[in-house]
Amino acid sequence: MKEMQQNEGIDSQVSVNYPRVSVVVPARNEAKNLQHVLPHIPSFITEVILVDGHSDDDTIVMAQQLLPTIHIIKQINKGKGDALRLGFAACSGDIIVTLDADGSMDPSEIPKFVEALLAGNSFAKGSRFVQNGGSCDLTWVRHLGCLGLDTFASLLFRTRFSDICYGYYAFWRYCLDSVEIDCDGFEVEALIKIRMHKAQLKIIDVASMEHPRIHGESHLNIFRDGWRFFKTIVKERYKISTPSQLHAILRK
Repeated sequence: MKEMQQNEGIDSQVSVNYPRVSVVVPARNEAKNLQHVLPHIPSFITEVILVDGHSDDDTIVMAQQLLPTIHIIKQINKGKGDALRLGFAACSGDIIVTLDADGSMDPSEIPKFVEALLAGNSFAKGSRFVQNGGSCDLTWVRHLGCLGLDTFASLLFRTRFSDICYGYYAFWRYCLDSVEIDCDGFEVEALIKIRMHKAQLKIIDVASMEHPRIHGESHLNIFRDGWRFFKTIVKERYKISTPSQLHAILRK
């Protein structure tokens, strides 16, 4: 069973002048995985917000046991996009970090994201495809799909998107003044990155190592959610607001 790296050395060097940092953790039926995530969040984090997506296990109870100060939000609707929207709205920090609850993202990487923002960037985007990044979880199908979507988005927006599908990132709270989140599914990952780019905010890649999910199965469906990512990229490029407009673009 994988254990996250300890980060006491990093924590001991954290300046008392660090800005307030909020961590948003979307979760659904992740009770068995939270012990590998919540206790390893760096001590300088100001608040942790867990958005529970209709779990029918002990996700909420476990989260409160592991981190008594955690803020729990219960979703009324469904989807990761909706969960992040709720979590972001509840944050009080100057910096917001997203972290999955399945154990695939190492909380000890959070300081790298924060430091990237303190260096003058607006949005620090985790990438498994840059130097020192990687994944122990991607199948060859998912790998090709991610690279394909990166290439497609990069061509459409005439920039370089690295790992547009990955959900580990951090940003200054003020970014939300320029970036609206109005989708509900996993495609939110592409939506946020594209809209950060369109808002001309300063974006930097941060190398990240993805680990295998520890318990349970992923909630992501490769083909269904891949199609939703694709449609989101096209919509954002051509400012499409209706299904008929999207259909017309795809027929060209």
